[in-house]
Amino acid sequence: MEACNETGKILTVKKQEPVLVRPAEKTLDGLYLLSNLDQTFPYPIEIAFAYRKRTENAADIIKESLAKILVKFHPFAGCLSETWDEKMIVRCSGEGVPFVEAVSNYTIEELGDISRVDPVKLRQLVHNLDNVESILDVPLLTVQITRFKCGGTVLGIAMNHVLVDGKALADFLNSWAQITKGLPLSVDPYLDRSILSARQPPRIDIPHPEYVGKERPMKNMTLQIQEPIVYQSFCFEPKKIDQLKLMAKQDEFAAPPTSFEVISALMWIMRTKAFKIEPHKTTKLLTAVDGRPKFKPALPECFFGNGIAWSCAQCTAGDLVEKPFSFAVNIVHEAIKEVTEDYIKSAIDYYELTRGGLEMENTCWISKWSRLTFYDLDFGWGKPQQVAPASMVDNLVLTLSQEKDSKNIILSLGLPESVMKEFQMLMLSELNRE
Repeated sequence: MEACNETGKILTVKKQEPVLVRPAEKTLDGLYLLSNLDQTFPYPIEIAFAYRKRTENAADIIKESLAKILVKFHPFAGCLSETWDEKMIVRCSGEGVPFVEAVSNYTIEELGDISRVDPVKLRQLVHNLDNVESILDVPLLTVQITRFKCGGTVLGIAMNHVLVDGKALADFLNSWAQITKGLPLSVDPYLDRSILSARQPPRIDIPHPEYVGKERPMKNMTLQIQEPIVYQSFCFEPKKIDQLKLMAKQDEFAAPPTSFEVISALMWIMRTKAFKIEPHKTTKLLTAVDGRPKFKPALPECFFGNGIAWSCAQCTAGDLVEKPFSFAVNIVHEAIKEVTEDYIKSAIDYYELTRGGLEMENTCWISKWSRLTFYDLDFGWGKPQQVAPASMVDNLVLTLSQEKDSKNIILSLGLPESVMKEFQMLMLSELNRE
C-alpha cells in the first residue's frame, strides 16, 4: 500500500522481518479461560501512537521492556484456540509477540493529522496479518515501531479484541511504559476472569436486543452493498457540541446529555438516512459501555479482559429521522443508563445459552476512545501527540480526541461509497450550520 501527503510525496515504510519477543522469564503454561464478554467482539483492532520527540534506540529499549512486561501479562504471548463447546480460549505457550522494526521516508509532520482515518496510510505502521482464515489465526498482540527521518516514531499496536478491550489494552500499555522507564508497576494486572462467569443455572432476566441468536443469521448492511468501503472522519468542535446539547434540551433530562451522547445520536440519525432504511423497520445503535464500575464492588483495578457490555438504543427508522433531535439523544441516554450489574450478568448468561453475536441488521456499533488513557503513554520520550485507529472494523464507529489536550472530538467510520457520499453531505451540512 502507498499513500501520498499534500505535496504528493509517497509514504514508504521499510520493514524488517518480524521477530518473536518472548517473556523474559518462564510463565505459566496451559489453558487460560476467557469470559463470555470476551467472545462477543471477535475482531482485530489496530492503533497508531505518534511521537514527535526525537528518540535514540527506541526499538531496542521497548523490545527489551516488552519481554519484561509479558511476564506479568503472559496471555499476550500465547495463541487463541477453541473448546469443544465453541468458545475461544488462550493456549499460554509463551511463544511470544511478533515485533517489527521499520523506517519511513516521511517526517512526523509530513505524516499529517492521523486522527483522520486513513487505513491505506496508517496500516503501513502496524504489523497486521490480512489473509488469515479466522479470528483464531489473529495474533493476540503485535508491535511495530517505525522510525521517521526526523527522529520521531510511531508505535503501531494490533490487538485481538477477544483477549482485551480498550481499557485493558490501555492498562497494559501504561504498565509497559512504567517498566520501560524503570518504574515499579503501579498495580499488577488481575488475570482471573472467573468473576465474569455465567451464573449456574444461567438465566436471561432482561431482554437483549443487542444480540442475535444463532437461529437468525446476521446481516451486515455494509457488506451487503457491493461497493468499496470508504472511510471518513468528521470533527466536532466544542462550539458545535454545545449547539447539539442545546438542541437536545427540548426534552427534560435528569442530567444534561454528554458530548458523546449527542454526537452518537447525530451519527445514528445521519447513518439511518444515508442507508435509506425503510420507515417501519427498527434501527439500533449499540454503545460499548465499560462495565467495570457497574459491579458492586467494582471489578478489580487493572482487570485484564473485556469488561464492556453493549447498550441498545432502538426505534423505528421513521421515528428516528422525523422526530426532534432530543428524541434520539434521549433514547441513547436511557439505553446507556440501563447497563447495570444485573444487565451485564444477564448478557453473560444470554451468550451462555445462545452463543449469540452482536446485531448487525440496520444497526451500527459505537465506542468512545476519548475516555481511554492512550494519551498518557510515555515510554520516556514524552506522551504521544496523536493516537488514532489504523483501520476500522465494519459496522464500528469510533470517537476520540483529535490530539493531546485537544477538545475537538473526531468521529470515524467506514461506509459503502454511495452511502458515504450521502452521509458526508448530511453530516457536513449539520457541522457547518451556525
